[in-house]
Amino acid sequence: MSFFSRIFGISRTRQPADPGCWSYSDNRLTIDLSRAPELGTKGGAIRLEGSNLPCRVLVFRGEDGLCRAMRNQCTHAGRRLDPLPGQPQIQCCSVGKTTFTYDGQRLSGSGKKDTAVFPVAEENGRLMILLQSD
Repeated sequence: MSFFSRIFGISRTRQPADPGCWSYSDNRLTIDLSRAPELGTKGGAIRLEGSNLPCRVLVFRGEDGLCRAMRNQCTHAGRRLDPLPGQPQIQCCSVGKTTFTYDGQRLSGSGKKDTAVFPVAEENGRLMILLQSD
């Protein structure tokens, strides 16, 4: 990621190409994996944002092949997060480069706290994510 992108907090992770691949109701976020090819490979990710979501959400397929979800907000200045290619870590898109484990634990950078992770279940071609309130 370029220094320019980091100054302005421009995330590498994009919203899904098919905005209809996900729905949200009753604290449950559901993603149809057949409509979200971005999550089909290790390191693939999408960011979900919308007026009906209680927070921004980063959904990604980790280097271990498992799908995960976390609050897409750095604990330092609130910028978006991106998976690090080839590494089991997530990093803030800003110059502070706060880095987190897949479990949300802060490893390094400007952020001083861990970030929230959400429970994910994958079944029948869908991801179900429970967005718990803080």
